[in-house]
Amino acid sequence: MAENKDKKTPIETVIKVDDVSKVYRLYARRRDMFADAFLPGKKRYTEKRAASHVSFSVKKGECVGIIGTNGSGKSTMLKMITGVLTPTEGKIEVNGRISALLELGAGFNPEYDGIENIYLNGMMLGFTREEIDRKLQGIIDFADIGEYINQPVKTYSSGMFVRLAFALSINIEPEILIVDEALSVGDVFFQAKCYRKFEEFKEQGRTILFVSHDMSSISKYCDRVVILDKGKKIKEGPPKEMIDIYKQILVDQYEEDDKKKQVAVSGTAGVDSKELLEYGSGKAVIEEVYVTDDKGRKNSAIIKGSEYEIFMKVRFKEDCPAPVFAFSIKNVKGTEITGTNTMYEKAFLKEAKSGDEYLISFRQKMNLQGGEYLLSFGLTGFEGNDFTVYHRLYDAAKISVISDKDTVGFFDPESETKVEKL
Repeated sequence: MAENKDKKTPIETVIKVDDVSKVYRLYARRRDMFADAFLPGKKRYTEKRAASHVSFSVKKGECVGIIGTNGSGKSTMLKMITGVLTPTEGKIEVNGRISALLELGAGFNPEYDGIENIYLNGMMLGFTREEIDRKLQGIIDFADIGEYINQPVKTYSSGMFVRLAFALSINIEPEILIVDEALSVGDVFFQAKCYRKFEEFKEQGRTILFVSHDMSSISKYCDRVVILDKGKKIKEGPPKEMIDIYKQILVDQYEEDDKKKQVAVSGTAGVDSKELLEYGSGKAVIEEVYVTDDKGRKNSAIIKGSEYEIFMKVRFKEDCPAPVFAFSIKNVKGTEITGTNTMYEKAFLKEAKSGDEYLISFRQKMNLQGGEYLLSFGLTGFEGNDFTVYHRLYDAAKISVISDKDTVGFFDPESETKVEKL
């Protein structure tokens, strides 16, 4: 169970996961479970390790992300932190009141109406009736389910159910907020409201533990990220670096001790070579990447509103049945903004032979706001039904956008604006 042990853990560390493992016993038959309980001595089960010797900590005011593929142990870890599950080994210390957006509405009584369930769950979380009285209207307003708030929960649609559950969890003013893919509930307007509340929590300096498959949100909100894979902690660090590693794990091409390699990169502010994060099978390689401006000159400084071109030079070492050439643009925080590939563009849909060389170009108008951006490149394909990464380069080149007029967000919508007096 999660424990409060202020003497052992400094108060600035609000969550401490210390060498934690969780092992489940799996029985082939129900009777084996009973026999194991009453007739010990013979092993009648197999073990499933959902978490294996995981350690990390979260300090007060941090927003820490946990990412990993399905089955990596993320939800198991959150359930142990909140006390829903007990670790098999190790210990977890928590200092502060937690609100966990995990299995929304798990404690609701279907026979009670919405208001009765607010009081029931609020008291289960340790609030007095008077404290819930003060929070009640804010919860009702946030849920925004109208007269259904006075109807039994069993009559709710799934959308109304999660709206009420989310409203309750997010409005009890916790010291620690734990979120597991819960910000995408309801319609687009409710989702926007959820994200505004999440940003409000962050601005208030509250502690957040955030699990999501949305890498843009992880990049935007998190100060630090922990990667789990098959129950083990792979690494932790800045969001941008951890997201790059996560993408390697997704295609089963991450090696923990892999070192950054040297790759020739030209046309990037006069730099001829630099260290890059790269991986792939090696059947084909990206040998050079660069950017040209509207005059056709190699140039990483692009004027907003002008046309520019992104190039990648590729050499094939083996036959590749259906290669796909791609690029993406990220901001300096690692948020992927845009990109495309030859499959989307229907520009190259054929086999490449061993020894073939290609120069691929992507021409477009620069509509990004002024600032610094990073370019990543991919050379992938399908071999039968299997997706294969031949070569990927992360942050291989930069683009500096020069602008005398910026608008809101990443892109300039190029609005034609008129103001007429009526």
